[in-house]
Amino acid sequence: MSEQEKRNNASQESVNSTPKPKKASPSKKQEKSGSVLRWFKDLKGELKKVTWPSAKSVLKNVGTVIACVIVVGIFIWVFDFLARAVIDALLNLFA
Repeated sequence: MSEQEKRNNASQESVNSTPKPKKASPSKKQEKSGSVLRWFKDLKGELKKVTWPSAKSVLKNVGTVIACVIVVGIFIWVFDFLARAVIDALLNLFA
């Protein structure tokens, strides 16, 4: 059977099928609480899939971040000190 025949058969079946009766919709409060519970269940399931780092790895990464912050802070302090010295020298030169 070709793709076109499959599409034609599928479209004919969808035309011939009877519409499904709608379910009674829950109240907004029930719907909201159900969706919140479902969200928490999904959240718990997703958190189980996460590969959590070991404590040793976390400490190593924290140490790296702290070291980088200190190094960048020193560079900023040195640049600020040099810029202030240059500006002061220029102001004293023309004053």
